[in-house]
Amino acid sequence: MANSPRPIAMIETTLTINGTRHEVNADPRTTLLDALRHHLGLHGTKKGCDHGQCGACTVMVDGERINSCLALACMHDGDEITTVEGLGQPGNLSPMQDAFVRHDGYQCGYCTPGQVVSATAMLGEAKRGWPSFVSDDLDTDVALTTQEISERMSGNLCRCSAYPGIVNAILDADGQQPEGEAGAEIVNLVLEGAQ
Repeated sequence: MANSPRPIAMIETTLTINGTRHEVNADPRTTLLDALRHHLGLHGTKKGCDHGQCGACTVMVDGERINSCLALACMHDGDEITTVEGLGQPGNLSPMQDAFVRHDGYQCGYCTPGQVVSATAMLGEAKRGWPSFVSDDLDTDVALTTQEISERMSGNLCRCSAYPGIVNAILDADGQQPEGEAGAEIVNLVLEGAQ
């Protein structure tokens, strides 16, 4: 007589999302992405590839960006999680969201929430002096050039190729003058970084 499988025991996880505490009772294998979308109804964070390759599911955990499809919700018990809904709302956009709108940093919009969250966190990383693969010097302040932004955002893919608008939005949100229509150069840099 075959043994019947035991049911998975649900676990209680406390997630602080956009400043609000939520108790989630879920299978311990539930990803943070699925907890946000299916348990809490926060649909701004998108499921793209579900393998950590596209960045559509990017959220910030304690101020640092992660792919929520690769993290279990229970791993973030007690952490501060920020989704795109926590950055701004219609009529009260964050500076990054506003810049994305003004610089056409989106087309279909599916990747936009992940792009905006990633770009917001990336500006914080640069301000803290975190170098990237293309940084000129590991010991000086980071200058956010087109190449630097493209490298840092290479984990966020845009199937519509709105990269020129994305880079210009990030430059604008950083207080820099957008580079106009440097389209082909930006697309090539982003595609090189994604390889």
